[in-house]
Amino acid sequence: MKTLKNGLKSGLLTTWKLGKIIFPVTLIVTILGHTVVMDWLTKLLSPFMGWIGLTGEAAIPIVLGNVLNLYAGIGAMLTMDLTVKQVFILAVMLSFSHNLFIESAVAKQVGLKVSIVLLVRLGLAFISAWLIHLFWQGGEEKATYGFIPASGSETSEGYGYIILHGIESALFGIGQLAIIVIPIMLFIQIMKDLQWLPVFSKWMSPFTKLLGVKPNTATTLASGLVFGLAYGAGVMIQAVKEDGVSKKDLYLVFIFLVACHAVIEDTLIFAPLGIPLWPLLAVRLIVATLLTVTVAFVWNRLEKKKLKHEEQSAISYSHRSS
Repeated sequence: MKTLKNGLKSGLLTTWKLGKIIFPVTLIVTILGHTVVMDWLTKLLSPFMGWIGLTGEAAIPIVLGNVLNLYAGIGAMLTMDLTVKQVFILAVMLSFSHNLFIESAVAKQVGLKVSIVLLVRLGLAFISAWLIHLFWQGGEEKATYGFIPASGSETSEGYGYIILHGIESALFGIGQLAIIVIPIMLFIQIMKDLQWLPVFSKWMSPFTKLLGVKPNTATTLASGLVFGLAYGAGVMIQAVKEDGVSKKDLYLVFIFLVACHAVIEDTLIFAPLGIPLWPLLAVRLIVATLLTVTVAFVWNRLEKKKLKHEEQSAISYSHRSS
């Protein structure tokens, strides 16, 4: 009973916190959409955004998602007329790159260079968007956002109508996010109280081997996958201290996690956008795994090459000394 109470409380508090972001963002973006500001921004960014199959105004959710968080980006997307393909591209980009300030600060606390984290996340976001735009030929139908009515082509009757439409979209968005967030927080609370995280870490040992890292990184990897970089920061920092995770393994684990973390929450949170969630999850998992395995392979080769060079230098020095 206590677990459910704490989970519900956490879910409501999270919904309230996120709602305070989504509501003003949705309202402001809706108003801007009916002013010359949006036209100016669209014209300015259209040439660049066209390379990844997006319109100029689609830069707004990308910026908001990275500067604030996923929910701010989604709040902006709810006000736009986009195709299914464009929504999916934005969802993939924001899955890889969001909440940069907070999550980069977390990475720095653990001992990683912020520049590397930013390079990986932003690089994956834009490269994946370009590849999806290049190879996916479908998805040209207009996107529908869950229970949120699609915006029509009717003209507005003034700013009163525009503001009312913005409030309506914001409230619908908050309501749908609450339906998703509250069960997630309940599940997370149950996992905490039942001590499932260590069990989950043990199950992940074969996966850590695949990634080329030692088994003592399992707790760090599990906490990041379940709770995310920000929510799982305390668990991860503690695991690094207690489990003696090496600098190399730490970098490899975080390279994986910056591409794929909080897989439950960050995937389900896109449900109101009406896009297929399994492909979104698959893209994150496959890209994160391939990237980490590749980096581990190159890193190991460089280490062996360096070790071999040091051994040859030692032998050469020994011969000269004798």
